[in-house]
Amino acid sequence: MVPAVRGGERHGGPWLTLIAMTGALSMILLDTTVVGVALPTMQDDLDLSQTGVQWVVNAYLLSLASFMAVGGRLADMFDRTKVFSLGVIIFVLASASAGLAQGETMIILSRAAQGLGGALMIPPSATLVMNAFPVARRGRAMGVYAGVSLIFLSLGPLVGGLATEVSWRIVFWINLPLGIATLIMTAVARPDGRVAAGQRMDWPGAATLVSGLVALVLGLMQSSAWGWSSPRVLALLAAAGILLSAFVLIELRAEQPLIELRLFRRGNFVGDNVVLFFVEFGLMALVVFGAIYVQDLLGFSPIEAGLSLLPLTIPVLLIAPVAGLLYDRVGARPLATIGCLVAGVGLLWCGAFLDDFDFARLVPGYAAIGIGIGLLMSPTNTDALNAAPAALRGAASGVVQAVRQVGSTVGLAIIGTVVASIQNNRLDSFLGGLGESSEQTHAIATSLAQSSGEQEEVAQAVPAAELPQVLEAARDAVTDGISAAYYIAGGITLLAGLVAALTLRRITYHEDAAAAPHHPPLPHDPTHAARVGGRAESASA
Repeated sequence: MVPAVRGGERHGGPWLTLIAMTGALSMILLDTTVVGVALPTMQDDLDLSQTGVQWVVNAYLLSLASFMAVGGRLADMFDRTKVFSLGVIIFVLASASAGLAQGETMIILSRAAQGLGGALMIPPSATLVMNAFPVARRGRAMGVYAGVSLIFLSLGPLVGGLATEVSWRIVFWINLPLGIATLIMTAVARPDGRVAAGQRMDWPGAATLVSGLVALVLGLMQSSAWGWSSPRVLALLAAAGILLSAFVLIELRAEQPLIELRLFRRGNFVGDNVVLFFVEFGLMALVVFGAIYVQDLLGFSPIEAGLSLLPLTIPVLLIAPVAGLLYDRVGARPLATIGCLVAGVGLLWCGAFLDDFDFARLVPGYAAIGIGIGLLMSPTNTDALNAAPAALRGAASGVVQAVRQVGSTVGLAIIGTVVASIQNNRLDSFLGGLGESSEQTHAIATSLAQSSGEQEEVAQAVPAAELPQVLEAARDAVTDGISAAYYIAGGITLLAGLVAALTLRRITYHEDAAAAPHHPPLPHDPTHAARVGGRAESASA
């Protein structure tokens, strides 16, 4: 029997749907990097504290990561088009609020609201693209969806630099016309957002998952400020462990769980998520510390820093759609394996040549990273969703995106701690012979990443005769730290390639993912048939 399905009749416009969903994801990813170059100006204008500056970035990532799975579940409960549209509206209103912010509290709350809107947008957007195309054309469509979005992620610093030349508020207001255009295109395309009827929210699971992820991400993000041995960090990480363990127990017993943990019995779903976690972990070295290097050590302006990423973004633009086509023919394993290996070698190359202070030496590494990202991102995302039952693709998409965001957060926390430790150790060793205090050591170590006014304060605190040596030592210490970040990122990305080679298999997916020959229905689940939605869902593909 075909279960009841919510929503209206299917309408045409798959390519318009693809454009709308790609624009939405591009807008979300753009906001993860566009703010960075505007932070110094925002700090001066809004009188932000140093912690406040960090939370302008962290509030967005924390909210996005914590609510992603909830957004995926809501997308499986209600009409996916309506959930997506609600997310766009929240995101646009939050962007307007951020652009109007007059103080620290308002900008941080607005950024958190942006993350909530993004968490409602991403899971249904991926599913709407998947369901708009037949299986044979999904790889191509997802290649466009993921590839174009990655371009906007990479262009964030350039867009932010151009906008900041006029006003930092434009960084947020640019989302208003983009969001309105997305809503109009969605209304015209009228994508099929139907879902299986009778699904409910798992409130205990949602409470433990969101609070556990908040505690985990907060503890990791604050570890560099409070210290890994801080009682607050240890308490947050312990609470995260307890809450997330409780979440797993709740989900295993829930009639309609927030996240179908039995999805993780499917080898490709697990493998794809592990690969994406490691890759996002490694990319934080480039996104954060690469930007610091080109601006603070090579002296690039924000606009020049954005342009410096073209050797990376152009290969992504050219290769991601091709990778989508190849996925339809060869599956995810060869593309993810080769992509991780190429990107990993590119990261290691950059780490080896940073101390030459010659950007031309980095271009081959940037190009390799772009080629690798273009090869692996679309196939692994598409493969993970194809491995999920059709009616659970919204939840599966939420899991995939949450894994990516948590990977970025963990990567930033761990790599950031390593960078800071190396910088401090190098400077402690150098300044010990000059008799500088620990306070001066810390100030000099961070001076290259601060505003010019704070650098002047540091210069005044150092004897004039020693200043050239101290600044050179500080530059070398920062370079050593960032080199280590690239080496760690390269190693983690190579490890992701090994995971891809060992875990991903070539699977022929049918229109109804739940009936894939190599993946029998999820066992021991009395509500499986009701949630999968049978061929009513597959017909929408």
